[in-house]
Amino acid sequence: MTIKDLPRVLCVDDEERVVQGLVPHLHKEYEVHTALSGTEGLQVLRQMGGAAVVVSDMRMPGMDGATFLYQVMQFFPGATRMLLTGEPGRDAAIAAVNQAQIFRFLAKPCPAAELKAAVEAGVLQHHTVTTERTVLKETLVGCIKTLVDVLAIANPVAFGRSSRIKRLAMDFARHLGREDFWQLEAAAMLSQIGFLSLPADLVEKLYTGEPLTAEERILAGGAPEVARRLLENIPRLEAVAEILTSLSASDMELRQLGDGPVGVGSRILALVIDYYGLHSQGQRAAAAIKRLRSRGVRYGAELVERFAEYLGPQEEPQRGRTRKIALRTARAGMIIQQDVRTQLGTLLVPSGLEVTEVFLERMRHFGPELLSELVAVDDPSATSEALPQLVLATA
Repeated sequence: MTIKDLPRVLCVDDEERVVQGLVPHLHKEYEVHTALSGTEGLQVLRQMGGAAVVVSDMRMPGMDGATFLYQVMQFFPGATRMLLTGEPGRDAAIAAVNQAQIFRFLAKPCPAAELKAAVEAGVLQHHTVTTERTVLKETLVGCIKTLVDVLAIANPVAFGRSSRIKRLAMDFARHLGREDFWQLEAAAMLSQIGFLSLPADLVEKLYTGEPLTAEERILAGGAPEVARRLLENIPRLEAVAEILTSLSASDMELRQLGDGPVGVGSRILALVIDYYGLHSQGQRAAAAIKRLRSRGVRYGAELVERFAEYLGPQEEPQRGRTRKIALRTARAGMIIQQDVRTQLGTLLVPSGLEVTEVFLERMRHFGPELLSELVAVDDPSATSEALPQLVLATA
C-alpha cells in the first residue's frame, strides 16, 4: 500500500511541537497532515479533498477547536472529528459535542497507544459512515433520477426546468466547497414535482416567466407543500422534504434554518430557482444578480456574492460546445439549448433539458420532420471545462 492509499489524518494545534509530536506515532499507518490553526486546517482539507480523521486542540487563538470541528462537519461531514484538550471542562465538552458532534475526546498529554487506538477507531467510523452515505446517495439519488426521467415524459416543461436547476445548484455547491451534497441534488431534481398538481398552461407560464394572475400565484405557491406531502412518508428523504417545503418560507424563516444541510441547501436552491425565474423573464446575469442582492436578507448577502462570483462575467455559451445538430443525432449527456415544439405549438422539449436514455427512447416516437429539425445543443464532451453560465445562456 502506497502513502496515497493510506487513510488521511489531519492534526491541528497552535503549538507546533504538539502536532509534530503526534506525527511519529501515526505516519507508518496513516497519511498524516498538520496545521497550526483552524483556518489553516480548513485550507489543508480543501486542498486534499477531506480526511478520514481530524484531531484538533480545543484552545487555539482565533478559532477554537469546537468552532473548527463544526466547520469540518459542515464542509467534510464524513470526517471523524476528535478533540484534543488539556482542559476538558464542561463548557468545552458541551460546545464540542453539540456544535461539532465529535467522536472522541483525547486528553493532553495523550499516550501514543491511546492516540493510535482512537485514530484507528475513527478511521473505522469514517469507513462505516462513508459506505452508508455512498449506498444511501446512490440508491436514493438513482431512484429519484429514474423517477424524474419518467415524469419528464409526462410533463417535459416542469422536469426540463428541474434539470437546469439541478445542474446550476450542484455546480454552485461545488464552487462553495460542498462536493457531496446529495440532499441538495435530490431536492433540486424534485423541485418541480409539486407542479404535477398544476394545470399544464400554468406550468408553461412559470417556465417562460409570464406574469401570473392572483389565483395562479396562489396555486403555484402551494407546489412546495404538495411536494412535501408526496415525500414525507419516504424514509431518508426527510431533509429533502424540508428543503422543498422551505421554498415557500418567509425570508426570516429561511435564514433561521441554520448552516446544516437543510439550511444551506434551502438557501442555495431558493437562490438558484429565483435566478432561473429572472433569467426566464429575459434578464441577463448582471440584472438578475442586482435583483437578488436586493433580497439578500432571504439568502444571505454573502451567498449572493459567492453566486455572482461563481457566474463570472461571461453570458454567452463557450465556443466549441454549443452547436446545431439534427434532433435525431442527440446523444445522452447533451443539453438541448432551445425549445422544441410541434407544428401546433405544443412544447415537447424545453430548453435546458439534459438528454437521457429515457428521453432517447421517447424521441423515437417523434415524427420524421421533427427528428430532422436542427436544434442547438450544448455538448459537454466537446471540452473539459464547464462554464457556469452556459446552462442558462439561452434567453
